[in-house]
Amino acid sequence: MNLPSIVIALILLIIVWFYLDFTFGRKKHLTLFQKRETPILYGNFDIFPHGKELFADYFHELKNAASHIHILFYIVRDDQFSQQFFDILKAKAKEGIEVRLLVDRIGSHKVKKPAINELRAAGVQFAFSNCIRLPFLFYSSQVRNHRKISIIDGKIGYLGGFNVGKEYIDEDPKLSPWRDYHLKITGESVPFLQREFFIDWNEYSSEKVTVDPFYTPEQPKGTIAHQLVPTEVGFLEDKYLQLIQNAKKAISIGSPYFIPSKKLINELIRAAKRGIKITIVVPYITDHLLVQEASYRYLRLMLKEGAQVFQYMNGFYHAKSIMIDDNLCDIGTANFDKRSLFLNKEINCYFYNPAFVDRFRDVLHKDILDSKPLKLEDLNKPNFFRSIKEGIAGALSFFL
Repeated sequence: MNLPSIVIALILLIIVWFYLDFTFGRKKHLTLFQKRETPILYGNFDIFPHGKELFADYFHELKNAASHIHILFYIVRDDQFSQQFFDILKAKAKEGIEVRLLVDRIGSHKVKKPAINELRAAGVQFAFSNCIRLPFLFYSSQVRNHRKISIIDGKIGYLGGFNVGKEYIDEDPKLSPWRDYHLKITGESVPFLQREFFIDWNEYSSEKVTVDPFYTPEQPKGTIAHQLVPTEVGFLEDKYLQLIQNAKKAISIGSPYFIPSKKLINELIRAAKRGIKITIVVPYITDHLLVQEASYRYLRLMLKEGAQVFQYMNGFYHAKSIMIDDNLCDIGTANFDKRSLFLNKEINCYFYNPAFVDRFRDVLHKDILDSKPLKLEDLNKPNFFRSIKEGIAGALSFFL
């Protein structure tokens, strides 16, 4: 064989290996996943759309922790703000508070060994989640733990879209101000959030934890009806299909990446055809290569059906939400894209309280006021380079 033939053979072999690795890795994952969700519970909630306000509150609660702190983030950076976060955790551990920090292996790749050693020396228990594993190297490299949850003393929970890094407190000039939604939770569902953390922790940490009432004290009822639903390996698609099918008047979707599955885009088109008003909010600027171009084919379809699409102009829009009619909204960690639908571990909170939905509508309305409408003619203007990027993005959309 000549050199070109060898190169082609190697490329084909790699493609076949990727396909087999991904296919059998996914089948294995499907056999391991157990569907979990809370019943309708009652709690109290604060919404934080700005990082500075969120982290002021969050750091205050961390400093006041009396017994244990459990934290899972997708991204923790190696910057001054992240060091401030680490310093709080180290100080609490030195006080004798149990502190466990779990971060995604790829999302938090900038957390280096010296920082980890300092955390452990102070008494913080640290682990990486979703490490790349044999035998399915490619598949395991794609399944990320995208959840961002914290539980303090088993009584206070946090969940949402913010990670730990300077961009999340508006210190990245390109992406500032950063717009996101994060929840502070008290009430009946906090013990479930705690148990969910331990499922991930015990999978990847060598320091296993037995869950007992010390970590999951029963919490009083709040006033807001809600449900927590962790998802992975495709379950989220079924949940979103159900939401869309149940809509009677209106659907609003906010996401930094609008790359739905074939089933979801078809269901949205059917909803539009039956007279449902559909509103979509996406960023004007992007934080990742090709994700915007990947969204254009789907946004065109929605615009053709009469949907309103708004591009957020006041910084970077990273919020994740769905609102159905006047009686349900979803806030959580999942983007409206194929990676969150089929690959990532996510957790969302579904609200069934009309007063809370009204409260959230005001937040979303503010974001729409800070946006500009995207028109179909804007997307249909000839643009050679954009067309090339759209083609590449379409081929890679499952992994963006």
